[in-house]
Parts: sequence; C-alpha cells; structure tokens
Amino acid sequence: MPEPATRRIRIGIDTGGTFTDVVALDEESGELVTTKTPSTPADPADGFMAGIDKVLGLLGLPAGDGSAIAAVSHGTTVATNQLLEGKVDALGFITTEGYDALLEIARQSVPDGYGNSYFWVKPPRIVPRHFVKAVGGRLDFTGAEVRPFDEDGAREVARWFKAKGIDTLGVCFLHAYANPDHEERMRAIIAEEHPDAVVSISSEVLREYREYERAMTTLVDAAVKPRLSRYVTNISRRLEEYGGRKVPFYVMKSNGGVLSADEVVHQPITTVLSGPAAGALGAALIAKVAGFDRVLTSDGGGTSTDVSVVIDGQPALTTEGTVGVYPSKIPMIDVVTVGAGGGSIAWLSPEGTLKVGPQSAGADPGPICYGKGGAEVTITDAHVFLGRIPPHLLGGEIPLDADAARDGIEALAKELGISAEACAAGVLEISAWNQANALRQVTVKRGLDVRDFTLTTFGGSGSLLLCRLMDILGVPTVLVPPNPGNVSAFGLLTVDVKNDYVQTHVALHESLDPATLQTAYDALTERARTALATEGFAEETHVFQRTADVRYFGQAFEVRVPVPDGPLDRAALDEVARRFHAEHRALYGYDFSADDTQQVEWVNVRTSGIGPIQRPEITRVDPLGFEAQAPGRLRTSTSGDAPGRLRTSTSGDAPGRLRTSTSAKNSGRPVCFDAEEGYVETPVLWRPDLPPGHSVEGPVIIEEFGSTVPVHPGFTARVDDYLNIIVTRVEKRDEA
Repeated sequence: MPEPATRRIRIGIDTGGTFTDVVALDEESGELVTTKTPSTPADPADGFMAGIDKVLGLLGLPAGDGSAIAAVSHGTTVATNQLLEGKVDALGFITTEGYDALLEIARQSVPDGYGNSYFWVKPPRIVPRHFVKAVGGRLDFTGAEVRPFDEDGAREVARWFKAKGIDTLGVCFLHAYANPDHEERMRAIIAEEHPDAVVSISSEVLREYREYERAMTTLVDAAVKPRLSRYVTNISRRLEEYGGRKVPFYVMKSNGGVLSADEVVHQPITTVLSGPAAGALGAALIAKVAGFDRVLTSDGGGTSTDVSVVIDGQPALTTEGTVGVYPSKIPMIDVVTVGAGGGSIAWLSPEGTLKVGPQSAGADPGPICYGKGGAEVTITDAHVFLGRIPPHLLGGEIPLDADAARDGIEALAKELGISAEACAAGVLEISAWNQANALRQVTVKRGLDVRDFTLTTFGGSGSLLLCRLMDILGVPTVLVPPNPGNVSAFGLLTVDVKNDYVQTHVALHESLDPATLQTAYDALTERARTALATEGFAEETHVFQRTADVRYFGQAFEVRVPVPDGPLDRAALDEVARRFHAEHRALYGYDFSADDTQQVEWVNVRTSGIGPIQRPEITRVDPLGFEAQAPGRLRTSTSGDAPGRLRTSTSGDAPGRLRTSTSAKNSGRPVCFDAEEGYVETPVLWRPDLPPGHSVEGPVIIEEFGSTVPVHPGFTARVDDYLNIIVTRVEKRDEA
C-alpha cells in the first residue's frame, strides 16, 4: 500500500458517448489541470481509470499511484443515453387492482403540431400491456387502508414475473405517497418469491401524488437501475484498487448536486441528466464571472446536445422534465436534450429526405473518419469533409481518416442527387436547426426572448455551429469558455452534495395550520440531516433549503417558491403566498393577488439538504503576465508540449495582434463555410497562443486540445480577461 500523500487532488470526470473529460484540482495550490481520453463503451470504467491516470501524470504524480486522490466526482450519460436511444430492457409493472390501464390512459395529451388525436399515433408504452399486473388492496388519499393488501395475489404476481423471466419491476400503488406500507410489503414478497428481481417502489422514488407521473418515474428508475448499478459498482471497485483505500466517490445528480456512489445505486433516477447538469453548472459559473447574468448553455457531445437557461448565475430547475420520450418527475436542472451530437447519424427517410439523429455512432465504431469500421455518415464526418475541424482530435492524439469521410459523404450525396459539399452542409444545417429548436424550447416556450441571452457553447462539438445558431436565433453574443470540452468535468468540481425530499401536503392556504406544516418540514429536514451525516458532513456545515409547490385552486400544475427560514407562523406562510403571486406573474404575465375569490393552494412541501464543498477559483489573466501562468490558471494537455503546459505566444507581437503562421498549429487550410461559394483558404490559430484582448475577424478557425471554433465570415472573435472567446457579428462599417 502506498505511503499517504501530502497532496490532495480532487477530480471531476464526465463520461460522454465519445470522450471522457477529466479536470483535477490541487486543493492546496488551486491549480487546475484538464485532459481528455476516448470513452470505452465496452467497459466505460476503462476510459474512466485511463483519464485518472493521465491527469495525475500531468500533475507530476507517479503512474498508478492514486494515494493523493481526495475525492472523485463523476457525471455520466449512462442513464441518459440508454433512455434517449430507447434501449429499455423488458420491464414489469405492478399497480393497484382496477388501475391496470394506468400507462395506457396516461394524460391523453397530444403533442404540439398534431392538431387533434386523429392524426397522432400513440407511441409504445414503457411497459407493454401484457407485462402489467394488478394486486388487490387500496389506500385513500390520507394513507388510511380502505381494503387490505392481497398477499396471496401479490405472491402470484411475483411468481408470474419470475416464470416470464422479467427481472426488473416497478411498483406503484394508488396513494402510496401518503402511506408506503402496501408497496413495502409487495417488495418484501418479491424478494421472497423472485429474489433476483431489481425492484423500484414509488414511495421511495417519488413521494408525490399524480399516479401516472409517479408510475413513469418509478419505471424509469427501475429501467436504468441494473446498468447504472453495475457501472457505479465497477468503478468504485476499480477506484479502491487504484487508490489503495476506499476513495470518496460521488455521482452527479440531475438536481445540481452530487451523491455518494453507495447511495446513488438506490436512487438511479436522480442521475438521468447527470452529465448535462454538471455542464450547465460549470458554464453558469464561468459566464457569471465573465459578467453575463442571462445565459443559454449548449453542451454538444458525441451523442447529444443539452441546452438550459441560466438567470443570475442559477440554472432553472424543474420537476416536469423528460429524457427522450420518458417523463421523469424529479427535481432536475431544466435541460432539454436533443439527439444532435458529433456522432449523430445522417440517414434517408423512406420518402428520400435527409435526416440527422437521434441514432448515434458513439465512440465504437464511431464516425466513418474514426477508421473503426463505422459505415454511416455522421455530423463529425461532415465537419471533417468541409475542413471545419482538423484531420485529428485531441491535439493530434487521434488521427482522422478524411478520405474515408469524403467517400461516405459522396456516396450519400449521390443518393440525394446533390453535390458532396451541399450534402455535408445540409447535414450540418439540419443539426443546427435541431439545436436551435431545443434552445427555443427552453426560452420561447417559457415566455423568454432568446435575443436577451448570451449563448455559452461548450463540449467537444458544442461550438462548431455557433455562428449558424446566432443567425437562426438572433443571439447577439456567444461565449466559448477555455477548454470547452471539459466544462462538464469542471462543473463537477463546483457542486455541493445535495439531497431532495418531498411530501405531498394538499391544503388551502387560509386553512393551513402552521404547526402541521412545521412538523412536515421538520420530518423532511431530519431525513436530509441524516443523509448529510452519512455522507460525512459535520452538522455545523449543513445547509437546508425549504420550498413549496403552490397553485391557485383549480389549476392543474404548480409553481415552486422558497419558504422562509426559521419557525413557520402565519406571517411566514403569507410571505410564501406573496412570493407565489409574484412568481406566477413573472411566469405567466398575471396573478390573482387582488382577487379574494381566487384561493391559493399548497400541494407539495420540499426540503433540500446541502453539504458544501471547496470550489475552484476562476482568475482574471493579466495580458502583460500572460506567459507566466499564475497559480490556479487552467492548464491543459497538449500533444507535443511539456506535459500539462498551456502553450503561449512567444513572439514579440503586441497583445491582440493577429499572429500568422509562426508554428505548425498557427497555419491555414481550405474550409467550406458555404456550399455555393466552395472552399476558401482560412487561417488556423492555436487558442492557447491567444492572449487577453486578442481579436480576429472571420473566416478563421480557432483550435485547441479538445475542441474547435469555426468563426464564419461576418463574425469576430475576441479573447476576454478570463480567456473566454467572445463571438459577435462584425459591425457594419459606414461606406462613406
């Protein structure tokens, strides 16, 4: 066993469909080091451990020695990608007798664009009707037993699923949010009759009313539990072997917090937007420090693009989220995910029209240009063909086969009867519109004007279409953080441990008893306190946040508002009502605060328990000291340079002057920005060479270790004091 290390290194790792991104923080010096390594879909733990070994090497630590690791925080798309791609294994659903058709009835809502249900074909349910079984017994909305639980029927159902080979089960009984006894008894019987089954019960997953949403959330939890549990358990074991001890291991949750790996295997649903949530938080912090308080984030990866809204440094939260076609009613950062990543596949519909995504080539076999046997054109192939990204990735570590990409594009273009350039540009145009529509979902559909926001693009592929997004959406400014491919991993180092607890408590505001409400909040707070203590946080560090879901009587959905700290009395409850009126007006443009006939109704009470962590500091860079690399500056792995050193300008040019071909990485190549105009010779700049204040006008390509920023004609890019790239349109000059 290695000797205890004096250094304490905290690591954030975001595993995407194509690459695993790694950021390490030395807690003593504040130094940040970043790197990337290819993901390994066959066993994601291989890429995970390779990333740790690589980043520790950049910090000068011995290979294979994990004794300096203080903690690892992880964001994973395992659950997200499984749901996005619809890869849900056979599930069984157990519900209350008489409610067998719960999933079929759903909410009878017709998606926008269909007009009426005549033209809409209902998609397959997450559990087919023949795998739904009902058990006798009934509770009322208070949790009181109306009919006793049918234990013989429960045993018969458990045996039936065992005989059918259905090993993953979701249990959702009517009103179990008020009393979990029947569900817990059902789980105990399943353990006796079908011990190999993986079971999720709604009273543990989501203790809220609305049986359809509760059932769907429970089934999604059950669906991702086997794969995620294997994944997390495997990594925990590998980390323990690597560090020579049990290394604190946290997994990112959708709500903007992290949870220990020991607990997350019991709450897999909380990780369904794990990676996207980390990216939104990292981008929010970077943009806030840079002076932008209204931000749209766009995280482009290999499989998908995830977008969210940030106002005043805080990403918007929701409990009405979905992943793919599956609603998940858990607290999550309001992220919209679309299947438009670098590996998204271009294909022809039966009508002969070009489509892109949501299917992805992933990392293995990956795009055609990866040379791993991929045979279908992807977004990455189109970028390579048009010259918008170099014929390699990760600063030269991964060569790309540009000729193979060309052959694939030309074959697809021949089927469409158009030029290869028009075909590649069409693939990217469809991808840009898919991303733009996702951004509209989090803005226009929520009553926000997209033009009031700064767009922050990150992820390996997130910045490749930023100029086109500016045109489509009318966004005035785009911010590209340093090392954009590692923003999600960076975000993992900025988040606290966070647990959310909820209890349905329906009551009119005027008749609400403060003492009863205080008891409900105290019970939730105690659960949160116990969880934080289990995570190792001292009691004096605990932070608790109380909220309530409130609506006007007769409304179908609620607005979440904060509840004041301290003892709850009538004045505190009235303050909640006042905040609700104000929030309702902000969201919908009106409120009923002056109308005594419109009653306020409380629906759910919530408590979040937070265990704070040390955050890395984002420092301003002095242009005159740009070469010096002050402690705490973000360092990156760059092929061919000293390990981990950020390449800087060594010429005598004044800051902001456009440097020409002074190195192999500041050169040029033909790039196609417009299919009709063809290829134009375009300067290529190495981003780490660009000091604060540097400005350049398109067309130009700005490359770095993990990503590329194509700046189209008519746009300008400027480096700010935090080394962010700020892209705006070129100001029109007077002709006189």
